[in-house]
Amino acid sequence: MPTRSAKQPRLLDQVRRRLRVGHYSIRTEQTYIAWIKRYILFHGKRHPKDMGKEEIEAFLTYLAVERSVSAATQNQALNAILFLYRTVLEIDVKWMTEVVRAKRNPRIPVVMSETEVRRVLAHLSETYALIASLLYGSGLRLMEAVRLRVKDVDFDYRQIVVRDGKGAKDRVTPLPQVAVAPLQQQIRDIGQRHAGDLSAGYGEVYLPNALAVKYPNAARELAWQYVFASDQLSRDPRSGAIRRHHINEKGLQRAVKQAVAKAGVHKKASCHTFRHSFATHLLERGNDIRTVQELLGHKDVRTTMIYTHVLKRGGLGVASPLDA
Repeated sequence: MPTRSAKQPRLLDQVRRRLRVGHYSIRTEQTYIAWIKRYILFHGKRHPKDMGKEEIEAFLTYLAVERSVSAATQNQALNAILFLYRTVLEIDVKWMTEVVRAKRNPRIPVVMSETEVRRVLAHLSETYALIASLLYGSGLRLMEAVRLRVKDVDFDYRQIVVRDGKGAKDRVTPLPQVAVAPLQQQIRDIGQRHAGDLSAGYGEVYLPNALAVKYPNAARELAWQYVFASDQLSRDPRSGAIRRHHINEKGLQRAVKQAVAKAGVHKKASCHTFRHSFATHLLERGNDIRTVQELLGHKDVRTTMIYTHVLKRGGLGVASPLDA
């Protein structure tokens, strides 16, 4: 008697599976799923295998013209759709090379002066001020700071090891002396909370890339805990395990926005502005641009060159004739 063939998983479940096999982050998974849903709904719930180049271009045009999304957002949507066709549906997509990506216009970064940085930090709570101090003092990206693990803070060598940064690269960046004592206290506090979690039967933390299989006890060690751990335990959306994750970055983003206003800094400053300021102030002090490139983790020095346009020398480094 013939056996019934296994039911084919739903399309979005197939996408999730392939993303997890490829060790994509939970944020990338959520973003790709959201864009693929929007693409399918835009075309009246037609199956993607029945669509092609014209439908993709129509969706991207809609995003740019009707929704006025940025070039970066439009390209993010295209990346999600490319993943769907190439990796999930395994459809020959030679025509994909003809789909034009939106061009991102270069923008001069917003930079705060050293005085403005100090004023903004003064209006942040203790923990948020410490994280913002690392954004500025170590040039960390927002998620690199909130995902920082205890083991990656090296007090002896006064450095922070950034693991799996943008582009899946590791790098080393300086640990500011003024941040040493607050960070040591933060880790002591985390250690006490972690001990309590272990006593209550919890204490595990998320480990990336199957490290939990390779090192079965690591998830319960203090070294792997997040330096800026959440106040609440939460359920892992993938495994269902109860864990203590890192703090939600949105709280810091709101706090920085409020601090900028309270400090009277009339610039469109955000968490990322601290990183821009880190690079600019290093260059102002005469540091080599290649060194700054390495500290920031930029693949191309041309990305770092953008900070030369905002040094304290006026537009493009020239003096105004009025000052002569």
